[in-house]
Amino acid sequence: MGILTEHKKKPIYQHIVEDLKRKIKHGEITPDQPLPTQIELARMYNTSEISSRRALTELVNEGLIYRVRGKGSFLNHNSDMLSSNRLMEIRKVYLLYRGVNLHMFNHRFYDGLLSGIHEVCEDNGVDFHIWEVGQNHELPPEEDEIGLICLPHVLSLDKIKLWKEENRRIVTVHFYYPHLQLPYVIGDNLTGGYLATEHLLSLGHKRIGVILTGKSRLEMNQEFTLRLEGYKLALSQHRIELDPDLVSVVIGDQEMEEMGEQGLAQLLELPNPPTAVFATSDYKALGAMRTARKLGLSIPADLSIVGYDDIMMSQYALPSLTTLNQNSETMGRRAAEILLFEWHKDIAKDEIVPKLIVRDSTSEWQE
Repeated sequence: MGILTEHKKKPIYQHIVEDLKRKIKHGEITPDQPLPTQIELARMYNTSEISSRRALTELVNEGLIYRVRGKGSFLNHNSDMLSSNRLMEIRKVYLLYRGVNLHMFNHRFYDGLLSGIHEVCEDNGVDFHIWEVGQNHELPPEEDEIGLICLPHVLSLDKIKLWKEENRRIVTVHFYYPHLQLPYVIGDNLTGGYLATEHLLSLGHKRIGVILTGKSRLEMNQEFTLRLEGYKLALSQHRIELDPDLVSVVIGDQEMEEMGEQGLAQLLELPNPPTAVFATSDYKALGAMRTARKLGLSIPADLSIVGYDDIMMSQYALPSLTTLNQNSETMGRRAAEILLFEWHKDIAKDEIVPKLIVRDSTSEWQE
């Protein structure tokens, strides 16, 4: 009778919340196991999914649980209902950037990154915004309960070091600085370069050119340096000696088709030109395809081409472009999850492996 009376006094979702808290307190729910889903909770408490969803939302808002899309809801590792010092204290997450054209965020990589961050924040009742820090690197006005996701290649290293010294909660994405000992999530560019080159090798190509962005082979940023290392690793595993003439480095502040045109033109001037090319961005690959057509080369019969990024245009090109998808949405999700739930761990970090997307721009080499 007491329980029935209690139900009349409060909504059913509150009863579910209190019962789940009791189970957490007595160890019946642990951080290593997912909580029942909203469908399972509705069955357990003989109620609607609206009530069970509301109960889970309340627990998220109190910082007792967090949600991982596709996996379920979990108890915070640092959760303690007897203490107010809980890990889940962030109420807003900001992606920081500086001095870049906003069109950058329309690129497949950044679009996926933003979507992944937003998914995790939305699932856990956290606001998400992008923030232009300006020339002075000014942070959002809130001092507490904010988390920062940084694109370090467009931010001042000194400022990032200062924010760390101020004990701000920071995760870097896309690039990282090992000496800062900050959590980070990056794409596995070495594996990406390896997968692109290995694909061409598996088709029988032995003279494979690569087009990179930088000032020289010794002056490239992290992502292109690592993609070159993946290229070299694949060649070495097939006992193919690296030919420096097959490495074309072109200068550019941002990826453009003209860079691919220039790079392929250099490679085709060689006495023994390549039969396949790994262009380390889709823009360069599409530019290389344009130059090949102008010269009367058939793709992929005369020349196979692989890109990198899987931008929307790559699937509609003729022929459609074989490329690497960076899984940037997963990168965004992991950055947000680390920021919200794993930041207390020693240098939480993750490398997201790209996926090879095989289309029509590559084929077996017929000698």
